[in-house]
Amino acid sequence: MAEEESVKVAVRVRPFNKRERNRNAVCIIEMNGASTKIQNPEDESDDKTFSFDYSYWSHDEAEEDTNGYFGCKPGGKYIGQKEVFNDVGAGVLKNAWSGYNTSLFAYGQTGSGKSWSVVGYGPNKGIVPRFCEEIFKEIQVKRDAGDETEFEVKFSMLEIYNEKVHDLLSSHTGKKPALRIRQHSTKGFYADGLLVFPVKDYVDIERRMEEGTKNRTVASTNMNATSSRAHTIVGVIFKQKKKNAAGEITEKTSVVNLVDLAGSERADSTGATGDRLKEGASINQSLSSLGNCIAALAERSEGKKVRVPFRDSVLTKLLKNALGGNSKTIMIAALSPADINYEETLSTLRYADRAKQIKTKATINEDPTDKLIRDLKAENDKLKELLASGGGTMKSLKEKKDSEEEDSDDEDDDTSLTEEEIKARIEEEMAARMAENEKMMAEMEKKWEEKLAEAENENKEKDEIERQLAEEKKSTAHLYNLNPDPMLTGMIVHLLKKDVNSIGKGNQDIIPDIKLQGLNILDLHGEICKDNDQVYKIKCNDNARILVNGEPLSGVIQLRHNDRLMIGTSHLFVYHNPSLLQHMKTNNEAICEISYELAQEEIANNSGMNVKQSTSDTNSSVINENLADFLPQVNEANGISEELDKKVQFELIVLPPEVRGKSEGRDEIFVKVTQLETGYIWFWSKDKFTNRKYVMQEMYEDFQNGEDWNVPPERDPFIESADTECMVGVCEVYIKCIGSWLTCEQR
Repeated sequence: MAEEESVKVAVRVRPFNKRERNRNAVCIIEMNGASTKIQNPEDESDDKTFSFDYSYWSHDEAEEDTNGYFGCKPGGKYIGQKEVFNDVGAGVLKNAWSGYNTSLFAYGQTGSGKSWSVVGYGPNKGIVPRFCEEIFKEIQVKRDAGDETEFEVKFSMLEIYNEKVHDLLSSHTGKKPALRIRQHSTKGFYADGLLVFPVKDYVDIERRMEEGTKNRTVASTNMNATSSRAHTIVGVIFKQKKKNAAGEITEKTSVVNLVDLAGSERADSTGATGDRLKEGASINQSLSSLGNCIAALAERSEGKKVRVPFRDSVLTKLLKNALGGNSKTIMIAALSPADINYEETLSTLRYADRAKQIKTKATINEDPTDKLIRDLKAENDKLKELLASGGGTMKSLKEKKDSEEEDSDDEDDDTSLTEEEIKARIEEEMAARMAENEKMMAEMEKKWEEKLAEAENENKEKDEIERQLAEEKKSTAHLYNLNPDPMLTGMIVHLLKKDVNSIGKGNQDIIPDIKLQGLNILDLHGEICKDNDQVYKIKCNDNARILVNGEPLSGVIQLRHNDRLMIGTSHLFVYHNPSLLQHMKTNNEAICEISYELAQEEIANNSGMNVKQSTSDTNSSVINENLADFLPQVNEANGISEELDKKVQFELIVLPPEVRGKSEGRDEIFVKVTQLETGYIWFWSKDKFTNRKYVMQEMYEDFQNGEDWNVPPERDPFIESADTECMVGVCEVYIKCIGSWLTCEQR
C-alpha cells in the first residue's frame, strides 16, 4: 500500500567565505530549533521566519580536530557533517533497506554550500559518500551474521547541461553523444543507454565517483562551462533477493537518486525581462521548470486541480518520481549567511517553503523475480503484435500510448506533427521499450558474480592507468587544473615525461603531448621543455595565448614550482615540480596556497584592475572584485567571437550614475560592445551580457561538435537589433557655468 508523506526539507547555512569576509559581510540568518529567520539588511523591521523539518546552523562555533574534521565547540550550536547525515542521510539509508525509492536533492545559489552537504571535502564527507559507505557496512554485518540474502548495488552518474544528458562514466572518446530520455511503464522516465555499473564495495564506488568527476571536469573545461551551471545526478540501485515463505525468490529494489542542482541564481537572471534572446538559452530552462513543477505540486497538495509540467525539461522528467510519484523525497536548501546575498537567500527559502508542501506516495518495490520476468515478456509480446501488424492503426497506437500514461501531466503536444510523424514516434518508443525490457530480463537472469566480473574486466585497464598516474605524480613534474569548483580542481593532470612536451589541439598531422580543446587553442600552441632534472621552460608559438602568473608570455621563461598557466581562454593550470617542492621545503622557503581565485586575481590585476588594493570606499572595493569575477566571462566572449569570426569586441567598463542618466546611485559595471566593421558601440548591463553569453556558448558548442551553428539574425547573440540605441562616436564639448548666463530676474 502506498505511504503518503510530505517532502522533508532541511536548510543549512554555511560559514562566510573569503569574499564575504573581505567585504565585512553581516550575518542575516538566525536559527532556533526548526525555524529559520532572515533579516532584510535594508530594513531592520523587515524579517521573515520559515519553519522546516531541520534548520542546520553551520555558520560558526566549529572546532577542527586532529584529522581535519569540523565538529562543534563545547557549548556551541554548530552542526557538522555527521549530524546532518544522522538526520537526513540515515533516512535515505533506512528507505533503501525498506525497498522504497528515495531522492535527495540540494538547492541553492552558486557557492551556497550544496556540494559541501551532498559530497563534502576530505574528512568532512557529505551525504553521498557516507550513504554509500554505510550501505556496504550494513551488508557486511548481515553477511557475517549468516544472512542468506543476495545483495546487489549498482552505480551510475550523469550530468544535465544545456538540456542534454551526458553519461559521466562513459569511456566514449571524442564527442560524447547526448542520451535520449524515454518513458517506461514501470521505470518511468529514464536515460536510454546510461551505464549502470555493479559495485562490490565502497572503494569501487569511490573510483567511479572520481572517474565521473574527472569526465565532468574535462567536459566543462572544453565547453567553458562551470559546474555550477550543470546538474549532477548520482544513482544507486540497491537490490535484495531472498526466498519468501512460498519458496519464491523475491526481489526488493530501491532506486536512490542523489541530485546536486545547478546554482539557482542562474534561473533568476535568465528569467528577467527585456532581452529578446533570453528564451534562446536553455541553460536555465531546467531550474525554471523545476520551480514551476514544485509550485504546481504544492497547489495540488492543497486540493487544487492543476497540470504539473514535468515534460518541460529533461531534469523534471528524470525527477518526476522524486517529486510527484513513487518516492520518498528529501530536499536540502543551502543558504549564504551574508547580507550581500539577501535576495538570493530569500528566494531559496521561499523555494524550500513551497517544496515542503508537496506530498508523495511511496510503495515498497517488492515482487517475485519470476513474476517480473513474466510481466516483461507479456508486454513485449503485445508490443511485437502491434509492430508486426505494420505498426497497427493510428487509433490502436494512440490507445496503447494513452493507456501507458499515468496522468494528464504527461500529455505530449503533438499538434505540430503529421499523423505519419506521430505514428513513427510512437513506433520508435515501442521499439525502445522492447529493447529495454529485453535488457531488464537479461539482467535478472544473469548471476551477480558474472555482472561483477564483467565490470571488473571492463575497467581493469582504466583502473591500472589511474593507479600508475597517482604514483608518477609523486616524482614527475606535471600540470594540474584549477577550477572555480574546488571539487574539480586537480582532476586533470598532464605529466611532463618528455624533454619536449608539445601543447595544442592537434590535427591530422600533429599529435601534441598535451592535447587541449576549447577557445583560442592552436593546433600547436606551445611547449614545455626540460633543461635538467629540476628545470623546465615554457614558450608559446606565434599568435598563441599563454599567461604565466597573469602576465602574457613572450619568448621563453623558466617555470617555478606553483606557477599558474592560463593556456588559451579556459585552460588554467598549476605547474607542480616535486623536486623543486622538496628543495623549497629543505630551505624553509614559503610555499603559497594556490586557488582559482588567486589565479584570476593575478589576471585581473595585470589587466589594470587593482583587485587587492585596499580601499576605505566599500563601493570601489566591491566594483573591483566584481570586475575580477566578470573578466573571465568577457575574455570567453571575445574568444568565441574570434573563433566564429563575428567581428565583435567586448570590454569591461564602469559607468557612474550621471552617465547613465541618473542623479544618484552607485557606479555599475557594464560591457562595452563594439561592432568592429561599423564602429557602432552598445553598452550592455551585466545581466544582458550574461544571458547573451549563454547563447554564445551554445553556438560555440555546436561549432565544436561540427553541427550547424548559424542562426538567423534575430537569434544571433552577437547582433543588436536595429532599433536599439547605439553610440556612434564621442566629442569634447567645453561648457560654461549656466548661472553666469542668467539675469537676476531669470534666476
